[in-house]
Amino acid sequence: MRALIFGCGYLGQRVASAWISAGYDVFAVTRSDTKAEWLRSTGIQPIVADLCDRQTLINLPNVDVVLHAVGFDRSPVRTHEEVTCGGIRNILDAITDRSPRLIHVSSTSVYGQSSGEWVDETSECQPTQAGGQLCVQAENLIRQWVTSNPGVSATILRLAGIYGPGRLLSRTEALKSGMPIAGRGDSFLNLIHVDDAASAVVICERSQAMNETYLVVDDQPIPRSIYFGKLASLIGAPVPTFDSDQLRTRGSGGLNKRCSNRKLRNSLNWVPIHATIETGLPASMERSE
Repeated sequence: MRALIFGCGYLGQRVASAWISAGYDVFAVTRSDTKAEWLRSTGIQPIVADLCDRQTLINLPNVDVVLHAVGFDRSPVRTHEEVTCGGIRNILDAITDRSPRLIHVSSTSVYGQSSGEWVDETSECQPTQAGGQLCVQAENLIRQWVTSNPGVSATILRLAGIYGPGRLLSRTEALKSGMPIAGRGDSFLNLIHVDDAASAVVICERSQAMNETYLVVDDQPIPRSIYFGKLASLIGAPVPTFDSDQLRTRGSGGLNKRCSNRKLRNSLNWVPIHATIETGLPASMERSE
């Protein structure tokens, strides 16, 4: 098997490692020559290209599956729309004759529900945040690609907030200082440990799940007060306080919903290693990036 990864970062590197261990030939696109050398040292075959520049994508290899896991890095060079929608357009054009299959990492930000209700793959997608709106547009572009090109397929994975070693949703120093956390403490967080996110990608590829959408989230949506309280306890910080008048600038922007992983669990027999933060947070503290 041959695989190509766009976005070989926090999540993509773990998927690449799993695929290499399974005997796959893994390619990854990067804009950086330095990152290309590092990828090569890990057994990944680098391709120096820019997903926002379609001319750099004309010589991609033929592969069995493409993983698109590109996050927006708030670069001053490209807008969010250029990376999310412009990038996926360029990628779809480039892989149409080179790969029959795409696995696309989307986000639970496609849901705009804000009253603590449960959502699943059948729930309405009417995001109120710009990032979620762009995710919906990207998903629609992918569905149009599948409809227009017989013989290709796409699996869309809507990931909750990824956490793990080196990524704990809040800077530990800020918690230790006792600074109030922006937003409400009683709104729900939907989370997924990075290792479980990677295992969801791997199981979707192995299962040949075609033209399906899955929510990738752990078993228990959790109030922000409990999450940050647990994190504060682990790092020896004071009990956190919250400032509901201070606008959140990251994550869901204050949205409040509970995401269900039932379809992924039941359809593909996916079982997360860290079903809740009770094991996921301590494991994230024990390992370093």
